[in-house]
Amino acid sequence: MGCVLLVDDSPLQLKVRETVLHNAGFTVCVATSADSALAMLRGLAESISLVITDHLMPEGDGVRLTRTLRQENPWVPVIVLSGMPEAEPEYAGLDVVFRVKPVPPPELIELVRSCLENKGNDQAGAA
Repeated sequence: MGCVLLVDDSPLQLKVRETVLHNAGFTVCVATSADSALAMLRGLAESISLVITDHLMPEGDGVRLTRTLRQENPWVPVIVLSGMPEAEPEYAGLDVVFRVKPVPPPELIELVRSCLENKGNDQAGAA
C-alpha cells in the first residue's frame, strides 16, 4: 500500500490527521497547497494510494486539485473534507467522497480503509 496524501493549508489540521492516520497504520504524506500536492502526485504517482483534501485553500482549492487529478490520475480515490456542506455540488461527476468537517478520527480511519478497499476491488476487477 502506498501513501495517503493529506492536503490542507492548516498545519494543525494536517498534523492531527497525519497523527490519526499514522497511528492507524497508514503511511502519510502531506502537502500544504493544491500546487504542492499536484507536484507530489506527478512525481510520486505510483506511490500515492489516496488523496484527502480540504475544499478551501488560498492557492487553489480542492475542486481544481481534483479536476486536475482526474485528468492525470483518474484511479486515485479522493476524499474531500469541508466545513461548507454547500460545496458538495462543486464535486459532481468527479468521483469523490465528500464529508463535512469535523470528521471524528474513527470515522476518518474507516473512510480511508473503505476507499482503499474499494480501490483494490476496482483494480482487481480491471485486471
